[in-house]
Formats: sequence, C-alpha cells, structure tokens
Amino acid sequence: MTAAPDTETIHHSTRRRMIRSNGDMDARPGGLKRAPLSVIALTLLALFAILPVLVLFFNSFKSDTELATNPIGFPQSWDLSNFETAWTMGNLGQGLANSAILVVGTVIGVWICAGMAAYALARLNVPFKRGISFYLLIVISLPAQMFLVPLFFMWTNLGLYDNLFGLILIYTALNTPFATLLLETFLVGIPKELDEAARLDGANEWQVATKVMLPLSRPGFLTAGLVVGLAVYGELFFAVIFISSPNNLPISTAFLSFQQGFTRLYGVTDAAGFIMIIPVILLFLLMQRRFISGLASSGVKG
Repeated sequence: MTAAPDTETIHHSTRRRMIRSNGDMDARPGGLKRAPLSVIALTLLALFAILPVLVLFFNSFKSDTELATNPIGFPQSWDLSNFETAWTMGNLGQGLANSAILVVGTVIGVWICAGMAAYALARLNVPFKRGISFYLLIVISLPAQMFLVPLFFMWTNLGLYDNLFGLILIYTALNTPFATLLLETFLVGIPKELDEAARLDGANEWQVATKVMLPLSRPGFLTAGLVVGLAVYGELFFAVIFISSPNNLPISTAFLSFQQGFTRLYGVTDAAGFIMIIPVILLFLLMQRRFISGLASSGVKG
C-alpha cells in the first residue's frame, strides 16, 4: 500500500497546477495584444493621480501673486517661506500629533467593535442576521448631522467635549457599521471547515476567533483600518464642533487658520496641504506590499 500524501505535498502540487494554469492563460491568443492597452490605461491612471499632487507641490513654493499668473507651472524660485508660515501659523506639529492619536484610537476601536460584530454575523448562528445587516446598511445611509444636537449636549454633560477621547468615540461609532459589513463579507468567504476542525480539536469560541479566523482575516482588517484611518484623518465637521482648544485640534482644521478677513493665503494653504498628504503617501507606500502579500497568503477560499 502506498502512503497517503501529506498536506504539504498536496499544497505544493496544487500550487504547481495553478502556476501551469496561469501560464496557459497568459499564453492564450490575444494576451499579448491586450498588454499594451493595459500599460496605457495604468499610465493614464497614474498620471491622473500624480499630477494634482505635483501641482500642489509646485504651488507650495509660489507667492499669491505668482499663483494668480502661473497656477500650474513651475515656480520661479523655490522659496520655503510658505512651509515655515504654514507650520507655525497652523500649528501643524501639534495637529499631526492629535490626528495620529485620533486615527490610531479610532482604528483600534473599530477593529474591536466591528471585528466582534462581523465574526458573530458571519460565523455564528445569530438570529435575524439579515435584519441586523439591513439595519447597519440603513445606519450608514443616514446623515450623522441628524444626531448632532443631542450628541453635543450629551457629550457636554458627560465631560467628553473638547477632548480627543470623546472624538474617538464619535469616530468609532460612525465607522463601525461600514467596517462591520466589510469584515462580514470577508469572513463569509473563509471556509467553515477551518473553524469546525478547530472546534473538533477542542478549541473554544475565543480560540477559534483569535487563532484561526483572525490570522486568515488580516487583509480584511487591514483594508478596514486603512479606509477608516483615511476618513478620520481628513474629517473636519465633527472636529470643529466637538473640539475648541487649539492644542486639541487635528491637522484637518489647520486650513481655518489661513483665512484673513475676506482673503486667503493660498500659497500657505497649498504648503499646509502638501504637508498634510505626506503621511498618507508614506502610509500607502509602506502598507501596500503588506496588504498584497496578506491577500496572497490569506488561506484557501471556496
């Protein structure tokens, strides 16, 4: 009798078949003809994304007079005075620190709340699953401004007004429904045989969620964290209403400092905008490789 192949042998043979099938798909007729079109489309999309950033970068070095005469060209001189003025006038250093606290705190809160809710909806026998998902969809569609007045008085009475923790609670509540639906969609795609096998091995529900489901769902959590983090980083409405101390304001409110009467310092505003998007660009460059590798190693689907 021949020995049954182990799991690693099956995995490698399956991977070799997938590689061969992918190679056959790449070699099918017409594959070479579509490649130049893909390159052109990706190049146009890259230019569409990069050109506004380059214009913002060039305008950061221009005076308001030069901006009026040369709004999209190269600056005549590379003057850093706009960056110095924006950093001091807008208190950008403190704003970046406050925004970092808001983003990290909100992402952690959303991961905890949305992760537990999505796991229950996707993997447990919760009654009225469709009703709960439909309720979350309705909550997403409702404008948050409807609850602004009672929320303001409640936060004032609870002592949560004008502090970052109170704003983190608001952001967590606003972003949890969307993140729950996103994570639920991702968790549903994980085969149920994995958690059933873990339960047969004696794992309890907490161990199944943390030892089996969490490692497989890291790309979903990463996606939800990136979406929520970017939304919190650029949010302005609730930050202006629930924060009054200049030392607690996030960086998204710094643009309010560059208004002088009926005029605006456009060169300083462009410099502040470029400073504001630098962390976002760096985060994207650092996280995209991990996100793609996480998708590739997220386990067997289907």
